[in-house]
Amino acid sequence: MLSVRPFVPFCAAATVLIGIGLAAFPPLASWAADTQSGGATTRSIANANAFSSAARNLPPQMRRRFFVGNKIFTATWAASPNEDTTFVGLGPTFNAPSCIACHVRDGRGAPPEPGAPMTTMLIRASVAGGGATGGPMPHPALGLQINTSAVDGIPDEGTVTITYREIAGRYDDGTPYALRAPTYAYAPPEMFAGTAPVLLSPRVAPAVFGLGLLEAVDEEEIVARADPDGDGISGRVNRVWDTAAGAVRLGRFGWKANTASLRDQTAAALIGDMGITTSVFPDENCPAPQTDCRAVPTTGIEADDTILADLTFYTESVAVPARRRADDPAVQRGEALFDTIGCAACHIPRMVTGEHRNPAVRGQTIQPFTDLLLHDMGPDLADGRPDFGASGSEWRTPPLWGLGLIEAVNGHTFLLHDGRARGIAEAILWHGGEAAAASAAFRALAAPDRVDLLTFLDSL
Repeated sequence: MLSVRPFVPFCAAATVLIGIGLAAFPPLASWAADTQSGGATTRSIANANAFSSAARNLPPQMRRRFFVGNKIFTATWAASPNEDTTFVGLGPTFNAPSCIACHVRDGRGAPPEPGAPMTTMLIRASVAGGGATGGPMPHPALGLQINTSAVDGIPDEGTVTITYREIAGRYDDGTPYALRAPTYAYAPPEMFAGTAPVLLSPRVAPAVFGLGLLEAVDEEEIVARADPDGDGISGRVNRVWDTAAGAVRLGRFGWKANTASLRDQTAAALIGDMGITTSVFPDENCPAPQTDCRAVPTTGIEADDTILADLTFYTESVAVPARRRADDPAVQRGEALFDTIGCAACHIPRMVTGEHRNPAVRGQTIQPFTDLLLHDMGPDLADGRPDFGASGSEWRTPPLWGLGLIEAVNGHTFLLHDGRARGIAEAILWHGGEAAAASAAFRALAAPDRVDLLTFLDSL
């Protein structure tokens, strides 16, 4: 019998901001006056459970299905064979035995302390070139991500550690700040000696709420915001292969907009993070050099279509938390700074959803603060790993809704795709490329204006 040895959960999936500022502005009676960030799905919860409630408008007959999906999301999967649980099929290699191990309280992950193992973060892997469907070329020994855990008797795929160096800087008024630049060290197992060099891309686990609303935004609205006109802020769509649909579609999920649908994203996470097969990805995640992994007897589809559908329904039905303190003058001044100086050019405050299979997310006016497009963020944030149409320096604009609740839910304030930023200000200061001018203007703000801008962002 295969059993699970002690593991280090290590999962996917943090926040890109831009902002620059001017002097005080009068309060605006605009989009920010509406605190219902997720439209009728919004829940006014600001505690540790802020990211975990069912959409407020979810029809009563669908609420049972939401809790069924939540049970799957929180379930711990066991290795085969195991007659004591419904959830069997973990591994042979994996990062975590459950969804909730990475997306704690449906929130976002964080990098580990220097030298410590990763828990709510993973490392994508590939080699140079394009894969069969246009995405990254899988590493011949690792596949598309490094699985740092395995069931008993099977080698894992190695370990990744992070170290940081401090970078000192100053705002234009002389106030000092410090950024931390990460370095990743991969220690492969001996059996991988001499295999191809690996391209590494760190990803912290993103929050789960509001995903159905983003899926329901009409493609035409997203494409219309793409702006490759040379004004310094381009915004490009990523066209990706959707395995679940068997077609090329608009990417809108993931740090590089490399996934088109929640069904595809859910199935990819099951196989990539947990080693759970589905009808979308029916083959175990065992690259050819991993002979021990490939020798494990297969058990067929481990998460059937009902489980996959219920889990997908859950991810599309989690409520967005309401904005807070919208009547605070500091928040309103920060809102005016954010809007007037161009932050909203990429972090679009308002969108409208269209048709969707889930009635709760149809026809909603939402405030996600994203355009769902790719933007070049410059060399300092580049991972050097292309993903479909996304270059090594391009990242999807992540939503900012719920930004100020991350600490209450997850106990940290680490932002950006790899969690290097220790708060909102550091995230802004890391911005380069298309956001370099915005970052420079943020540094030029007077201290009270910086505080107002950050207060606004913390209210989202």
